[in-house]
Amino acid sequence: MNQLNDLKKFTRIVVDSGDISEISAYKPSDATTNPSLILKTIFIPGYKKLIQDAIHYGKQHGRSEKDKIIYASDKIVVNIGAEILKHIPGRVSSEIDARISFDQFLCIEKAKRIINMYEDLGISRSKVLIKLAATWECIQAARELEKDNINCNLTLLFSFAQAKACAEANVFLISPFVGRIYDWYYENKLIEKYHSSIDPGVLSVKKIYSYYKKHNYKTIIMGASFRNIEQILELSGCDCLTISPVLLEKLQNNSNRVTRKLIPSDRIIKPTSCLTEPNFRWEHNQDRMAVEKLSEGIRQFSLDQEKLEKILYSMF
Repeated sequence: MNQLNDLKKFTRIVVDSGDISEISAYKPSDATTNPSLILKTIFIPGYKKLIQDAIHYGKQHGRSEKDKIIYASDKIVVNIGAEILKHIPGRVSSEIDARISFDQFLCIEKAKRIINMYEDLGISRSKVLIKLAATWECIQAARELEKDNINCNLTLLFSFAQAKACAEANVFLISPFVGRIYDWYYENKLIEKYHSSIDPGVLSVKKIYSYYKKHNYKTIIMGASFRNIEQILELSGCDCLTISPVLLEKLQNNSNRVTRKLIPSDRIIKPTSCLTEPNFRWEHNQDRMAVEKLSEGIRQFSLDQEKLEKILYSMF
């Protein structure tokens, strides 16, 4: 027995990687990808055929040079996701272009295109989660997509307002970013003595978990972006945790027992109100950390998307 296997008793484990060798090593239920991870995998020798296929697809479907690159980059996400699904029993999360995170209707259009690409490969939409940044626009896009049985993973989630809005929109899954919350507090010198039980990222997920379970929301909580195994173990019992291969290895090599920390409430209370768009924007705006980290995350994923497109352009 090791901590990874012990943790699997309480929590669904998801690997945060696009590399098949890493995914196969830890036998997770599911896997998540993002533009940064896709960028890292593009030169893996085993993926060469997937990249070539994506470029061919782009040339076939795009009208302009720009369209060809966009179609090719979408196809890479789908091809890598399809390959990952051969090695896991559950779902893969595939992220859409972060540059459209403030356009509800473009997000819906892009999500449907990606789902159609998966279905053209014979992969059911029930095996895919569309990842969207947790902006107001993306949350509303997810609300509509869920009605069409396109399940969504709302990522870059830092504020309680984002979590509430996602639950009220019946989003399938959210990914609160534990490590990036911690980073902000550390960089702003707001952490004096550290202990995982009072880690601000950990406390954020605990608050969301308590709220969701108390009000019987069905949205799955998947803690993400961990900096150490202490953060992970403090959230044992969370619905899901997506963990990097580096930290999965540490858990696998540790024989200490894992104690469940998060337990659902046995008392259900009906929610009393729903967030309007002005309420959401005001509440989210009150959390400086969340405002800064959401903006930063969208910018970083956008930059990685642009890097990917430049690489593809050089291959055309």
